[in-house]
Amino acid sequence: MTAADGRYLTFGRDEWADLRAATPLTLREAELTDLRGINDRIDLDEVAAIYLPLTRLLNLYVAATQNLHKVSAAFLGTLAPKVPYVIGVAGSVAVGKSTFARILRALLARWPDHPQVDLVTTDGFLHPNAVLAERGIMNRKGFPESYDTRRLIEFLREVKSGATEVRAPVYSHVVYDIVPGDETVVRQPDILILEGLNVLQVGSADEFVSDYFDFSIYIDADEQHIEDWYVQRFLTLCETVFQDPNSFFQNYAHLSHDEAVATARGIWREINGKNLRENIAPTRSRASLLLRKGADHRVTDVSLRRL
Repeated sequence: MTAADGRYLTFGRDEWADLRAATPLTLREAELTDLRGINDRIDLDEVAAIYLPLTRLLNLYVAATQNLHKVSAAFLGTLAPKVPYVIGVAGSVAVGKSTFARILRALLARWPDHPQVDLVTTDGFLHPNAVLAERGIMNRKGFPESYDTRRLIEFLREVKSGATEVRAPVYSHVVYDIVPGDETVVRQPDILILEGLNVLQVGSADEFVSDYFDFSIYIDADEQHIEDWYVQRFLTLCETVFQDPNSFFQNYAHLSHDEAVATARGIWREINGKNLRENIAPTRSRASLLLRKGADHRVTDVSLRRL
């Protein structure tokens, strides 16, 4: 364990794995297969070494926060409302956020004290394509200005106020747009995981998305590794999702291998890499926990912000 940055304690992979203590591995290989994203090579060893210590830590944090709500209610002479514990997950396109969030959700839901764990992605809060086109920012989808941040903050405000039912829009990666009339309904979960590119973003507003987080995680890696992962994912999508007649990217389905690689690197250079450098990476130091990945997608070290 090191503390080179005074704000964080940094643990090597083995040091972090030791903090698992007696936390049981409740995930099976078949379940893990269903949770993996495209080209993610995570295995049960990674789950045991990285995720189990994290879920143990989060379980302790959730219990402490719930107790704090009870103490506050006792002082005020009121009933303690059921307020979800909100976890933000941030990081670049192709860094593995979605897989990470799905696995974290599955593991946290197996703890006895919080069986209801919901997962919402900020993709649903992107402006519809028609709005982006009208504003001339279709090529900046994923950048901060492409999100309906006001609606996202309203969603989180309702969740944290203990509202019985809160609705979020749904995004389709096939049609590359918001699905009209489709919604995700959140009904007072014990834990809510919010996953997205810019969830730690701040700006000139008086209220930020991260104001509603109890804990936040940033998944990090060298940009060259992330670009390579993006290219690998793009090649796989060309052979799978892009073949769907309804796919927004159907025109990429029949590219040759070299054409697909060149296209993916161009998209990375002009859009995703630029967004990472300008907007996403600068938010890294705002996270409660940093997970650093190596070229093989395995976490090499973990940094935990001091309380």
